[in-house]
Amino acid sequence: MKILALFFILTLSISAVADTSQQSIPMQIENSHNFYVQSSIEGAGFTSLLVDTGSGYSTITESTLRELQKSGKATYLRKLKGVMADGTMRQVSIYRISAINIGEKCQIRNIEVAVFPTGTRQILGLNTLSKVAPFTFSINPPSLTLNNCNEV
Repeated sequence: MKILALFFILTLSISAVADTSQQSIPMQIENSHNFYVQSSIEGAGFTSLLVDTGSGYSTITESTLRELQKSGKATYLRKLKGVMADGTMRQVSIYRISAINIGEKCQIRNIEVAVFPTGTRQILGLNTLSKVAPFTFSINPPSLTLNNCNEV
């Protein structure tokens, strides 16, 4: 009887771990050979995000921030000095935004983003990807597989 009870508890534990709401999101390859996912930022609408595993933070533009502020979906947190991809130092503002929907079914909530000038690329960085870890970046076919998503 004890063995049967232990088997039942073990089976429930494995089932709970296996149910991670895994989502496979197709990526598009741009002329620059970078990978993008279709997304929507709650309070700002649809956008393409550059998938950048070398970026510590996700980024949005100043124009996206203005839309988020109008809808009450962004909260200022702090200033941060960081090293850009070209090696220069820049001080940026960090905000918490309500949510980003990646693809059609994966919502990631309460994300810290750095704000860059309008006209720059918006980035899906490691701080956001870590919330849906483990994740898999596949080149062939181009897709991003995320775990532990909140259903949209």
